[in-house]
Amino acid sequence: MKPIVSALNAWSCVVISFFAVIILSILGSLYRSNHHSFTGSEGDPEDGTAVAGSIFTAVIVYAGFFVFCGFQAFLHVRSSRRGAITLN
Repeated sequence: MKPIVSALNAWSCVVISFFAVIILSILGSLYRSNHHSFTGSEGDPEDGTAVAGSIFTAVIVYAGFFVFCGFQAFLHVRSSRRGAITLN
C-alpha cells in the first residue's frame, strides 16, 4: 500500500491526536464527575454528563485519527526501510 499523506503530516497528526486523546479524556472525566471547578459557577454548564458525552465523542474521533495517521506513518517507515525511491 502507498501512503496517502506525507510523512510529516502523518507524524504531526499522530502526536497531536495522542495528546488530544489524553487531554480530552481528562476533561471529559472531570465533567462526568461534575467537578466543582468545571460546573460550579454561574456561567458553567449545569449538565456535566451531557458535556462529557460530547467530549468523549471527540475522543473517539481523535482516536480514529491516531489510528489512521499511525498507519500512514508506519507505511512511510516501511517504505523507507526498503529503499524505495520517492518522487517529490
